[in-house]
Amino acid sequence: MPKTAARVAVAALFLVNGASFASVVPRYPELQDSLGLSNAALGTAIAAFPLGSLAAGLLAGPVLARWRSANVAVWCSALLAADLVVIGLAARWWQLAGALFVAGAMDAVVDVAMNAHGLRVQRAYGRSIVNSFHALWSVGAIIGGLGGSLAAGVAAPLPLHFGAAALALAAVAITSRTFLLPGPDDSAHRGTPRARPRLHTLLVLLALGALCAASALVEDTAASWGAIYLRDSLGAAAALSGGVFVALQAAQTVGRFSGDRLVDRFGARAVARTGGAPVVVAVGGALLWPSIPTTIIGFALAGWGIATIIPAGFNAADAVPGLPPGAGLAVVGWLYRLGVLAGPPVVGLLADAVSLRLGLVVVPVAGVLIVLLSGRLSRAAWRRTSRPG
Repeated sequence: MPKTAARVAVAALFLVNGASFASVVPRYPELQDSLGLSNAALGTAIAAFPLGSLAAGLLAGPVLARWRSANVAVWCSALLAADLVVIGLAARWWQLAGALFVAGAMDAVVDVAMNAHGLRVQRAYGRSIVNSFHALWSVGAIIGGLGGSLAAGVAAPLPLHFGAAALALAAVAITSRTFLLPGPDDSAHRGTPRARPRLHTLLVLLALGALCAASALVEDTAASWGAIYLRDSLGAAAALSGGVFVALQAAQTVGRFSGDRLVDRFGARAVARTGGAPVVVAVGGALLWPSIPTTIIGFALAGWGIATIIPAGFNAADAVPGLPPGAGLAVVGWLYRLGVLAGPPVVGLLADAVSLRLGLVVVPVAGVLIVLLSGRLSRAAWRRTSRPG
């Protein structure tokens, strides 16, 4: 069954994408120590990742139109995996920043390509399956995070760890190419009128981008600063360095595997709005009463809360009428990455000026934005999932 094989292949691409960068996260403390970086310098280097995403994000639409989502998703995934080796070999601040810039650029293009192909598979099924793809992304992130934590615990050399991860991830991505759907991506959009985006369309995309940015900021902060906060502020051992990130991804995975049923029953708007509350309460409480358990639990609850938000935002963007295939996805992806760009340096500056604990206040603030912006998710955006392509 071609659509079943394609679903497995897209799921594999999501898993590879989740595992790629997550492999690096638990080793940020070692990268910081080996390069002698301050919190602000590390935060600025990490910000090169979303900067690379911004540089390449709006190019994703034309790239997909030229080479199709299947080819772009596979080969850019392989390039992203190969860039892990460059990160592991970085000996200067600018080398780390440059490697993260390339990783961000590849990730932005892969993000649009695999979501575009995944939504194409979803139309073939005639029902919502997009959250299950994002759940596999979270599974990949857990695998990468656990692998990175294990490598940190046994003090594995960075080039050896990242080289082995790159080989395995690139192999899975390239193998998946055989099973993806054939034909042009615009076959699912035939009959959809194309017109120049009107002001209302641009405002819808802007709201969806801001909503996804708030969700991504929660996840990105856990990835960028969770290990350092556990080690430096709470005195956690190296083996626990990935605890915040892995806990968030594990809870997010649970939320995404059940997300399609919840959204079909209650609507994307209600699920997203309800999910914003744990981000505010759980992480805010963990910062008021700091400890290793409260921090890990708080971020886990936040991960469950944001589980369906980016899939809902992407699905809604893909359903905006009058846009070429992949255009809505590319714009929303670019907008939410623009919002995330400011996160790492802001947290780093607050950490150096006062404390990292204060810097992490950006997470409950993002939760408030999620509650406010979730009203922009229209129930109509989900009707597309019930129509076979």
